[in-house]
Amino acid sequence: MNAPHRPQARSLSPGPGAAPFGVGVPERRPTPSGAVGHGVRRLLVLLCLMPLLIVLAHHAARLPRLTLPVCYGLVVLAGTIAMLYVAYSRYEDPAEGELRVRPGPEETFPPLPANPMVAFLLAVKDEVDGIEACVRSMAASDCPGVRIIVVDDHSQDGTGDVLRRLEDELAITVIHLDTNVGKKHALVRACELADAEIIAFTDSDCVLAPDALRRCVRALVSHPELGAVSGHCRALNTDAGVLTRVQDVWYEGQFRVAKAAEASFGSVSCVSGPLAVFRRDAVYNYLPAWADDRFMGAPFRFATDRQLTGYVLGQVWRGEALKRRYAGSPFVEEDFTARRWRVGYVRSAKVWTDVPARLGPLLRQQVRWKKSFIRNLFFTGSFMWRRGPGPAALYYGHVLWVLAAPVMAFRHLVWAPVHGALFLTVLYFCGVILKGCVWGLAYRIDHPGDTRWRYRPFMSLFSSVLLAWLLPYSLLTVRRGVWSRGAA
Repeated sequence: MNAPHRPQARSLSPGPGAAPFGVGVPERRPTPSGAVGHGVRRLLVLLCLMPLLIVLAHHAARLPRLTLPVCYGLVVLAGTIAMLYVAYSRYEDPAEGELRVRPGPEETFPPLPANPMVAFLLAVKDEVDGIEACVRSMAASDCPGVRIIVVDDHSQDGTGDVLRRLEDELAITVIHLDTNVGKKHALVRACELADAEIIAFTDSDCVLAPDALRRCVRALVSHPELGAVSGHCRALNTDAGVLTRVQDVWYEGQFRVAKAAEASFGSVSCVSGPLAVFRRDAVYNYLPAWADDRFMGAPFRFATDRQLTGYVLGQVWRGEALKRRYAGSPFVEEDFTARRWRVGYVRSAKVWTDVPARLGPLLRQQVRWKKSFIRNLFFTGSFMWRRGPGPAALYYGHVLWVLAAPVMAFRHLVWAPVHGALFLTVLYFCGVILKGCVWGLAYRIDHPGDTRWRYRPFMSLFSSVLLAWLLPYSLLTVRRGVWSRGAA
């Protein structure tokens, strides 16, 4: 996982330990010795976080005399400490054994077959340079019972010709659309053919490890309460420059820490597109709502992973209304019971994606993501408080941080220098660098000897100085959107 170079598709072959899900699946049940080990892990995490806790306690004692910006910095530091503690002390990989924290007997979830059928879906448009590596990595999966369905959304650059050649060679199903319908509608077209217990998605600029899909499916089979899981994504093109290496280290933290913390409460808020795996009965009824999603009076064309995840997390509260709205759809005819599904994250399921190598594509990507964040806030934000204090604190805490970021950037980078308060600007940069260093040290703990942890403070600076301003722009242009995945 630490290799910065592009994995070769021809080397993606099944690992020596591949086995069906019903055979050889390790189990980890709570035992006295396991409880002791878990307690020791919590203690070690607390010891590692102790310097930050001392800094936080020192300033918190002076809280009534602190300015609003300093209080904001302390809140961000407290939130970072809490997220790191939860991620490192509570997270368990659901593909590696039985989770310690499971639903109570009052919650029932139908079990999956030991070897379920899996539909592995991909939608692509104008990706002639990278599509073959992606599809070959899908076909190289060691997961049994997989049917691969690729939708060519009216590509104009030769992508269709590549897929026609691969269709015969790899025994995959390819759907060629005569008109461009957008990524979500294209994937829903594929779902019409997906007669399987599990539906998995990936993106056209990704390459997957051979065991990635199998591990996600194993997690769902071993834990019937999981309605969906996300894989673990890193940058594929880290040799393209400093910008891609900075993003690679940032991706690692967003999955290893942020998603791990959410997964500890079974409430991952975004099953990310590079590897998103769903139980059919957890998502199938809501696919038409996803494809036809509208926001502020206009179609919302972005293939927002957050929104699809929201349908799994919130169907107990929002599901019946959505199914009534699309009662005539064939996706709703097979009515699945709305359940309080949990959503997890499989750290051992590795996938790599091409990240933007130039500033322009990166900014456009970030605008798309922020628009999806804004849209999903009005959906998932309406019920996440019902999922418990842990998920609520992580979700709404992140929301407040994102909303406050442009305000803090303006105050410290514009208002403070204009009014001669340069000390506030310096203090702001010190806080940003401190936070980046904390995330960088977390990376170093997970990857001993890997010097790329030093890139993480640069991402914090880049996010605070430049990316924070994109939120107001995204809000003003939220009705505008096209499907474009270019990472060049």
